[in-house]
Amino acid sequence: MVIEWLEFQVPAADRERYVQVDDDIWTPALQRYPGFIGKETWIDPQDLERVVLVIHWQSRDLWKAIPEADLAEIEQCFDQTFATPYQLVASREFQIRRFPVGAEIGR
Repeated sequence: MVIEWLEFQVPAADRERYVQVDDDIWTPALQRYPGFIGKETWIDPQDLERVVLVIHWQSRDLWKAIPEADLAEIEQCFDQTFATPYQLVASREFQIRRFPVGAEIGR
């Protein structure tokens, strides 16, 4: 499993609307693609302009197989609907590290 981590700066007054529009547009769009497992939206109570999206994928290959044209179309739909400036401030990729347990230790 891989994690796509996206961190956005959104005006505090528009944060809840951003989260709702993201859930209405991006989440169903991503659900159509093989490898999509789920998505979490994290908000920071100390930083009202910060929104973090944590997207779970079965594999990096499946995630990266989404055509760029599809992503651009989804982003355009989102931007037209939200219509408030926001900024992507961080984009990261993580892998789940599985530690050996029980009988696997020492192999």
